[in-house]
Amino acid sequence: MQWPQLPDYGCILRWPEDGQGFIHPDDVPVATRCIPSARVLRREYFDGVYYHYRYGSVRFRLRPTMWLKVKSDGIDIGDLVETTGIGMERELFVAQVWGMYFVSRKGCILYRLRRADTKVPQLYSADQLRLLSDKTSLRPGDTNHPAPKWSGTSEGSLELE
Repeated sequence: MQWPQLPDYGCILRWPEDGQGFIHPDDVPVATRCIPSARVLRREYFDGVYYHYRYGSVRFRLRPTMWLKVKSDGIDIGDLVETTGIGMERELFVAQVWGMYFVSRKGCILYRLRRADTKVPQLYSADQLRLLSDKTSLRPGDTNHPAPKWSGTSEGSLELE
């Protein structure tokens, strides 16, 4: 069986199966508050039995189950974003993402923002936001470089051998 490349994003719009047997027993109270809903969940890894999901600081585990995969815009909960506008049409400000929702009639993720301690009532699409959080990650190097060997010279300076 081929496992999906993780992390990936999606939502569980309907209860996936009868009962709660697909939820890790320790995570039932948390998972039942998060699903079913239009919240966009981040599926981070698979431990062989359960997928590990995250929605902001909320984490829970589910056995493999049906869900609606959603294309990521590269924006996650907790990221700093700046709203973009056209002329004077929209107020420009910097905020933090605190909610992600898939709106099927629009076919995209809409983001809920928090500005200081105030929740912004309007939802924003990715094309109305500019990501300010640095998400650069470098993989470990795979080239072996020889360590330089130094030797002293008669003039008291060092030369590379």
